[in-house]
Amino acid sequence: MDISSYATIIISTVFINNFILSRFLGLCSFIGVSKQIGPAVSMGAAVTFVTTMASVISWLIYYFILTPFHLEYLRTLSFILVIASFVQFTEIVIQKKAPLLYKVFGIYLPLITVNCAVFGVAVLNTDMFFIGGRAVAGSFIKSLLQGFGAGVGYTLAMFLMAGIRERLEYAEIPQSFKDVPITFIIASLMSMAFLGFSGFKL
Repeated sequence: MDISSYATIIISTVFINNFILSRFLGLCSFIGVSKQIGPAVSMGAAVTFVTTMASVISWLIYYFILTPFHLEYLRTLSFILVIASFVQFTEIVIQKKAPLLYKVFGIYLPLITVNCAVFGVAVLNTDMFFIGGRAVAGSFIKSLLQGFGAGVGYTLAMFLMAGIRERLEYAEIPQSFKDVPITFIIASLMSMAFLGFSGFKL
């Protein structure tokens, strides 16, 4: 067991290759739900659950069904079905256990189904951990960790953005920059800051 390689995957997906701030995936919910820390962190937790479980199930489907039967061309369809199923499950649980939170999420919770960050994790797992139609050593654990790390990185970005936007509520901002314009400016500055992690050698 190579613990260092597993740690590298987590650190890379959280900081160096953050799916929002470095790969620019999942920006829709990032902009829409990051007005307050509570809903932002809750959305991050939901995305983390979906990315982790989608990584596990998509790996199993790719390893046991698509690759042996040479059906790799069905990867996109298969992964979207997996993601949609888990998003539906997550939506039902949140609606039942936390109806107020469900209302706060609004349309953005079902949008996890088409969140390109979630789909991107599943596709990236097969691209990185399957070479020549064969799974690399420890590919299952690596896929799981990459899915979890991507969700944690998403949550971190949501938390930072929500914290900044909450503080901006008390700042004097020109009317033309309020809400979405200032949010895009902050997002671009955060992205530039996270580019500093790309120089790390792991």
